[in-house]
Amino acid sequence: MRKRIVIPTPTTAQAREDWLDLERAARVEVTSEDKDFPIESSLSLEPRQGWRAGQPGTQTIRLVFDEPQELRRILLVFEENEVTRTQEFVLRASSNPGGPFRDIVRQQWNFSAPTSTLEIEEYSVQLSDVALLELTIVPDISGGAVRASLKSLRLS
Repeated sequence: MRKRIVIPTPTTAQAREDWLDLERAARVEVTSEDKDFPIESSLSLEPRQGWRAGQPGTQTIRLVFDEPQELRRILLVFEENEVTRTQEFVLRASSNPGGPFRDIVRQQWNFSAPTSTLEIEEYSVQLSDVALLELTIVPDISGGAVRASLKSLRLS
């Protein structure tokens, strides 16, 4: 029997190499932001504190790509350590910056500290010619005065 010991590539290092550099590949549009939690910190390839809206209520983040993209994976990370709430988000894409859009996913999540504070959603997709990706976040579906936040958004 022939045997060889191989050292596996850590999945986090391997995955990091595959992520699209959104700071270079797209323009971002956002409905509001807290000056201490800018949108760039949720789109950066380096781990940061993430984005938070500057005001309560529904918020939209749009990525307008310089060139149409083929997307295979989408990773979203949300974190809430303070307010118990049910959040909903909708992720949509368009081949044309003016629409029409097609829904990729609509998801609700219940945040309840201290046990349920982190939502990690990873989707395998087959999207081609994506010119615009739009994320709409309803931070509290019951209408509470809560600010939306996004820890991280990654695409490959």
